[in-house]
Amino acid sequence: MSRLFRDVEGGPRCPHGSVVCIGAFDGLHLGHQALVRHTVARARALDLPALALSFEPLPREFFAGDAPPPRLLLPRAKVEGLFALGIDQVGLLRFNRQLSAMDAGDFVRRVLVERVGARETWVGPEFRFGKARGGDLALLQQCGREYGFVAGQIAPVALEGERVSSTRIRAALQAGDFASAMRLLGRPYAIGGRVVRGKQLGRTLGFPTANLRLAGKTPALSGIYASWVHGVGARPWPSVSSLGTRPTVDGIEPLVEAHLFDFDGDLYGRRIEVEFVAKLRDELKFSDLPALTAQMHRDADQARGLLLQDQRRAFA
Repeated sequence: MSRLFRDVEGGPRCPHGSVVCIGAFDGLHLGHQALVRHTVARARALDLPALALSFEPLPREFFAGDAPPPRLLLPRAKVEGLFALGIDQVGLLRFNRQLSAMDAGDFVRRVLVERVGARETWVGPEFRFGKARGGDLALLQQCGREYGFVAGQIAPVALEGERVSSTRIRAALQAGDFASAMRLLGRPYAIGGRVVRGKQLGRTLGFPTANLRLAGKTPALSGIYASWVHGVGARPWPSVSSLGTRPTVDGIEPLVEAHLFDFDGDLYGRRIEVEFVAKLRDELKFSDLPALTAQMHRDADQARGLLLQDQRRAFA
Protein backbone atom coordinates (compact mmCIF):
# COMPACT_ATOMS: atom_id res chain seq x y z
CA MET A 1 0.00 0.00 0.00
CA SER A 2 1.28 3.45 -0.91
CA ARG A 3 2.07 5.70 2.03
CA LEU A 4 0.36 8.62 0.23
CA PHE A 5 -3.33 8.87 -0.66
CA ARG A 6 -5.36 11.67 -2.22
CA ASP A 7 -9.05 10.74 -2.00
CA VAL A 8 -11.74 10.87 0.66
CA GLU A 9 -13.36 7.77 -0.81
CA GLY A 10 -11.79 4.34 -0.55
CA GLY A 11 -11.32 1.55 1.92
CA PRO A 12 -9.98 2.00 5.45
CA ARG A 13 -6.34 3.05 5.47
CA CYS A 14 -5.71 1.94 9.05
CA PRO A 15 -8.00 -0.96 10.01
CA HIS A 16 -6.63 -1.08 13.56
CA GLY A 17 -6.74 2.67 14.08
CA SER A 18 -4.37 5.61 13.77
CA VAL A 19 -3.18 8.78 15.45
CA VAL A 20 -3.92 11.74 13.17
CA CYS A 21 -2.80 15.34 12.84
CA ILE A 22 -4.53 17.80 10.51
CA GLY A 23 -3.25 21.03 9.00
CA ALA A 24 -2.19 22.97 5.93
CA PHE A 25 1.46 22.45 6.96
CA ASP A 26 2.63 25.20 4.58
CA GLY A 27 6.29 25.61 5.45
CA LEU A 28 6.49 22.82 8.03
CA HIS A 29 7.71 25.44 10.49
CA LEU A 30 8.49 24.95 14.20
CA GLY A 31 4.79 24.98 15.12
CA HIS A 32 3.95 22.32 12.52
CA GLN A 33 6.94 20.27 13.61
CA ALA A 34 5.74 20.32 17.22
CA LEU A 35 2.30 19.08 16.15
CA VAL A 36 3.74 16.32 13.96
CA ARG A 37 6.24 15.16 16.57
CA HIS A 38 3.52 15.03 19.23
CA THR A 39 1.38 12.94 16.87
CA VAL A 40 4.25 10.57 16.12
CA ALA A 41 5.05 10.18 19.82
CA ARG A 42 1.43 9.35 20.63
CA ALA A 43 1.29 6.88 17.74
CA ARG A 44 4.42 5.11 18.92
CA ALA A 45 3.06 4.94 22.49
CA LEU A 46 -0.14 3.31 21.23
CA ASP A 47 1.63 1.14 18.62
CA LEU A 48 -0.47 2.69 15.85
CA PRO A 49 0.46 4.38 12.56
CA ALA A 50 0.94 8.16 12.62
CA LEU A 51 -1.06 9.83 9.85
CA ALA A 52 -1.05 13.44 8.65
CA LEU A 53 -4.02 14.93 6.80
CA SER A 54 -3.50 17.96 4.59
CA PHE A 55 -4.99 19.40 1.41
CA GLU A 56 -3.92 20.19 -2.14
CA PRO A 57 -4.55 22.79 -3.28
CA LEU A 58 -4.63 24.52 0.08
CA PRO A 59 -8.14 25.81 0.88
CA ARG A 60 -7.00 29.44 0.72
CA GLU A 61 -5.61 28.77 -2.77
CA PHE A 62 -8.83 27.11 -3.89
CA PHE A 63 -11.02 30.01 -2.76
CA ALA A 64 -8.63 32.67 -4.12
CA GLY A 65 -9.24 31.52 -7.71
CA ASP A 66 -7.00 33.28 -10.23
CA ALA A 67 -5.05 35.21 -7.59
CA PRO A 68 -3.66 32.47 -5.32
CA PRO A 69 -1.70 33.56 -2.25
CA PRO A 70 2.02 32.74 -1.99
CA ARG A 71 3.16 29.29 -0.91
CA LEU A 72 6.14 28.47 1.30
CA LEU A 73 6.41 24.80 0.41
CA LEU A 74 5.63 22.87 -2.76
CA PRO A 75 3.43 19.77 -2.39
CA ARG A 76 6.19 17.19 -2.88
CA ALA A 77 8.45 18.90 -0.36
CA LYS A 78 5.61 18.99 2.17
CA VAL A 79 4.94 15.26 1.82
CA GLU A 80 8.64 14.40 2.00
CA GLY A 81 9.02 16.63 5.06
CA LEU A 82 6.13 14.92 6.87
CA PHE A 83 7.66 11.50 6.19
CA ALA A 84 11.04 12.74 7.41
CA LEU A 85 9.43 13.78 10.72
CA GLY A 86 8.19 10.22 11.27
CA ILE A 87 4.71 10.25 9.75
CA ASP A 88 3.74 6.81 8.40
CA GLN A 89 0.94 7.84 6.01
CA VAL A 90 -0.03 11.17 4.42
CA GLY A 91 -3.51 11.97 3.19
CA LEU A 92 -3.03 14.87 0.78
CA LEU A 93 -6.74 15.30 0.11
CA ARG A 94 -7.89 16.88 -3.16
CA PHE A 95 -9.49 20.14 -2.07
CA ASN A 96 -12.21 20.62 -4.67
CA ARG A 97 -15.81 21.76 -4.84
CA GLN A 98 -17.05 18.54 -3.22
CA LEU A 99 -14.67 18.67 -0.29
CA SER A 100 -15.21 22.40 0.25
CA ALA A 101 -18.97 21.76 0.54
CA MET A 102 -18.58 18.93 3.10
CA ASP A 103 -19.75 20.03 6.52
CA ALA A 104 -17.60 19.43 9.55
CA GLY A 105 -19.65 16.51 10.88
CA ASP A 106 -19.48 14.67 7.56
CA PHE A 107 -15.73 15.26 7.38
CA VAL A 108 -15.28 13.64 10.78
CA ARG A 109 -17.42 10.64 9.89
CA ARG A 110 -16.17 10.04 6.34
CA VAL A 111 -12.51 10.92 6.73
CA LEU A 112 -11.47 10.59 10.36
CA VAL A 113 -13.68 7.65 11.27
CA GLU A 114 -14.28 5.63 8.10
CA ARG A 115 -11.17 6.44 6.03
CA VAL A 116 -8.36 6.59 8.61
CA GLY A 117 -9.83 5.05 11.78
CA ALA A 118 -8.71 7.88 14.06
CA ARG A 119 -8.16 6.90 17.67
CA GLU A 120 -6.63 10.27 18.49
CA THR A 121 -6.76 13.50 16.45
CA TRP A 122 -4.42 16.42 17.13
CA VAL A 123 -4.61 19.95 15.74
CA GLY A 124 -2.82 23.27 16.13
CA PRO A 125 -4.02 26.64 17.45
CA GLU A 126 -7.07 28.27 15.83
CA PHE A 127 -7.90 25.10 13.91
CA ARG A 128 -11.06 25.25 11.77
CA PHE A 129 -12.44 22.73 9.30
CA GLY A 130 -15.47 21.81 7.21
CA LYS A 131 -17.84 23.87 5.08
CA ALA A 132 -17.48 27.61 5.75
CA ARG A 133 -14.92 26.71 8.45
CA GLY A 134 -17.82 25.60 10.61
CA GLY A 135 -15.89 23.07 12.67
CA ASP A 136 -13.52 23.78 15.53
CA LEU A 137 -11.81 21.91 18.36
CA ALA A 138 -14.99 21.83 20.46
CA LEU A 139 -16.95 20.19 17.65
CA LEU A 140 -14.09 17.78 17.01
CA GLN A 141 -14.11 16.76 20.66
CA GLN A 142 -17.90 16.39 20.63
CA CYS A 143 -17.66 14.10 17.58
CA GLY A 144 -14.88 12.21 19.29
CA ARG A 145 -17.14 11.36 22.19
CA GLU A 146 -19.74 10.10 19.72
CA TYR A 147 -17.39 8.02 17.58
CA GLY A 148 -14.89 6.95 20.21
CA PHE A 149 -11.74 8.97 19.56
CA VAL A 150 -9.82 11.60 21.53
CA ALA A 151 -9.26 15.08 20.09
CA GLY A 152 -6.75 17.58 21.40
CA GLN A 153 -4.82 20.72 20.57
CA ILE A 154 -1.13 21.31 21.17
CA ALA A 155 0.08 24.52 22.77
CA PRO A 156 1.19 27.30 20.42
CA VAL A 157 4.91 27.51 19.70
CA ALA A 158 6.21 31.03 20.30
CA LEU A 159 9.47 32.64 19.24
CA GLU A 160 10.56 36.12 20.27
CA GLY A 161 7.24 36.63 22.05
CA GLU A 162 5.01 35.86 19.07
CA ARG A 163 3.38 32.68 17.76
CA VAL A 164 5.22 30.94 14.94
CA SER A 165 3.03 31.01 11.82
CA SER A 166 3.26 30.70 8.06
CA THR A 167 1.98 34.29 7.76
CA ARG A 168 4.87 35.52 9.86
CA ILE A 169 7.39 33.59 7.75
CA ARG A 170 5.97 34.92 4.48
CA ALA A 171 6.27 38.46 5.83
CA ALA A 172 9.91 37.85 6.83
CA LEU A 173 10.77 36.46 3.39
CA GLN A 174 9.09 39.30 1.55
CA ALA A 175 11.07 41.74 3.72
CA GLY A 176 14.31 39.91 2.85
CA ASP A 177 14.77 38.87 6.49
CA PHE A 178 16.10 35.36 5.87
CA ALA A 179 17.57 35.09 9.37
CA SER A 180 14.13 35.49 10.98
CA ALA A 181 12.57 33.09 8.47
CA MET A 182 15.25 30.51 9.29
CA ARG A 183 14.57 30.79 13.03
CA LEU A 184 10.83 30.31 12.50
CA LEU A 185 11.29 27.40 10.09
CA GLY A 186 14.07 25.72 12.03
CA ARG A 187 16.11 25.55 8.80
CA PRO A 188 17.17 27.89 5.95
CA TYR A 189 14.46 28.73 3.45
CA ALA A 190 14.86 26.79 0.20
CA ILE A 191 12.91 25.63 -2.85
CA GLY A 192 13.63 22.20 -4.29
CA GLY A 193 12.73 20.35 -7.43
CA ARG A 194 13.96 18.53 -10.51
CA VAL A 195 16.04 20.55 -12.99
CA VAL A 196 14.13 21.08 -16.24
CA ARG A 197 15.17 22.39 -19.65
CA GLY A 198 14.50 26.03 -20.34
CA LYS A 199 15.04 28.19 -23.41
CA GLN A 200 18.79 28.18 -22.68
CA LEU A 201 18.97 31.95 -23.07
CA GLY A 202 21.23 32.20 -20.03
CA ARG A 203 23.77 29.92 -21.66
CA THR A 204 24.00 32.21 -24.71
CA LEU A 205 24.59 35.16 -22.34
CA GLY A 206 27.32 33.35 -20.42
CA PHE A 207 25.09 32.53 -17.47
CA PRO A 208 23.78 28.95 -17.81
CA THR A 209 21.10 28.19 -15.22
CA ALA A 210 19.52 25.21 -13.52
CA ASN A 211 15.77 25.79 -13.79
CA LEU A 212 13.05 24.63 -11.38
CA ARG A 213 9.32 24.85 -12.07
CA LEU A 214 6.94 25.71 -9.24
CA ALA A 215 4.05 23.32 -9.98
CA GLY A 216 1.72 26.22 -10.71
CA LYS A 217 2.17 27.67 -7.21
CA THR A 218 2.77 31.32 -6.38
CA PRO A 219 6.16 31.69 -4.66
CA ALA A 220 6.68 33.69 -1.48
CA LEU A 221 9.69 35.42 -3.06
CA SER A 222 10.45 37.41 -6.17
CA GLY A 223 13.71 38.91 -7.31
CA ILE A 224 17.42 38.15 -7.57
CA TYR A 225 19.21 36.40 -4.70
CA ALA A 226 22.56 35.18 -3.48
CA SER A 227 21.98 31.46 -2.97
CA TRP A 228 23.44 28.05 -2.20
CA VAL A 229 22.50 25.05 -4.34
CA HIS A 230 22.30 21.70 -2.55
CA GLY A 231 22.45 18.33 -4.28
CA VAL A 232 25.27 19.06 -6.71
CA GLY A 233 28.45 18.40 -4.74
CA ALA A 234 29.62 17.36 -1.32
CA ARG A 235 29.05 20.93 -0.11
CA PRO A 236 26.48 23.58 -1.04
CA TRP A 237 27.40 25.25 -4.32
CA PRO A 238 27.57 29.08 -4.48
CA SER A 239 25.16 30.64 -6.94
CA VAL A 240 23.06 33.61 -7.91
CA SER A 241 19.39 32.86 -8.46
CA SER A 242 16.42 34.54 -10.07
CA LEU A 243 12.87 33.84 -8.95
CA GLY A 244 10.32 35.40 -11.27
CA THR A 245 8.92 35.60 -14.79
CA ARG A 246 11.90 37.11 -16.70
CA PRO A 247 10.16 40.31 -17.92
CA THR A 248 13.00 41.34 -20.25
CA VAL A 249 12.21 38.34 -22.48
CA ASP A 250 8.42 38.53 -21.88
CA GLY A 251 8.29 35.44 -19.70
CA ILE A 252 5.04 34.34 -18.06
CA GLU A 253 5.66 31.26 -15.93
CA PRO A 254 7.47 31.87 -12.61
CA LEU A 255 10.71 29.88 -12.43
CA VAL A 256 13.68 29.46 -10.14
CA GLU A 257 16.82 29.93 -12.26
CA ALA A 258 20.09 29.24 -10.43
CA HIS A 259 23.46 30.11 -12.01
CA LEU A 260 26.11 28.00 -10.27
CA PHE A 261 29.46 29.75 -10.15
CA ASP A 262 32.32 27.98 -11.95
CA PHE A 263 30.23 24.85 -12.54
CA ASP A 264 30.65 22.70 -15.63
CA GLY A 265 28.26 19.78 -15.85
CA ASP A 266 24.81 18.53 -16.82
CA LEU A 267 22.13 18.88 -14.14
CA TYR A 268 19.04 18.07 -16.22
CA GLY A 269 16.78 15.70 -14.31
CA ARG A 270 18.76 16.10 -11.06
CA ARG A 271 16.84 16.97 -7.90
CA ILE A 272 18.39 20.05 -6.28
CA GLU A 273 17.46 22.54 -3.61
CA VAL A 274 18.09 26.27 -3.86
CA GLU A 275 18.69 27.95 -0.49
CA PHE A 276 18.11 31.73 -0.52
CA VAL A 277 20.64 33.74 1.47
CA ALA A 278 20.16 37.43 0.64
CA LYS A 279 18.09 39.51 -1.76
CA LEU A 280 20.12 41.56 -4.24
CA ARG A 281 17.34 43.40 -6.05
CA ASP A 282 13.85 43.20 -7.50
CA GLU A 283 13.27 41.71 -10.92
CA LEU A 284 13.48 44.41 -13.61
CA LYS A 285 12.69 44.74 -17.30
CA PHE A 286 15.80 45.89 -19.17
CA SER A 287 15.85 47.74 -22.46
CA ASP A 288 17.87 45.02 -24.23
CA LEU A 289 19.91 41.87 -23.62
CA PRO A 290 23.29 43.67 -23.29
CA ALA A 291 21.85 45.77 -20.44
CA LEU A 292 20.51 42.61 -18.81
CA THR A 293 23.86 40.85 -19.19
CA ALA A 294 25.77 43.75 -17.64
CA GLN A 295 23.44 43.67 -14.64
CA MET A 296 23.83 39.90 -14.34
CA HIS A 297 27.60 40.36 -14.01
CA ARG A 298 27.04 42.91 -11.22
CA ASP A 299 24.60 40.54 -9.52
CA ALA A 300 27.07 37.67 -9.71
CA ASP A 301 29.89 39.76 -8.23
CA GLN A 302 27.67 40.92 -5.38
CA ALA A 303 26.41 37.40 -4.70
CA ARG A 304 29.97 36.00 -4.59
CA GLY A 305 30.91 38.56 -1.96
CA LEU A 306 27.86 37.91 0.19
CA LEU A 307 28.30 34.14 0.00
CA LEU A 308 31.97 34.43 0.97
CA GLN A 309 30.86 36.30 4.10
CA ASP A 310 28.12 33.72 4.74
CA GLN A 311 30.64 30.88 4.38
CA ARG A 312 33.03 32.55 6.81
CA ARG A 313 30.23 32.88 9.39
CA ALA A 314 29.24 29.24 8.93
CA PHE A 315 32.81 28.03 9.61
CA ALA A 316 33.72 30.63 12.26
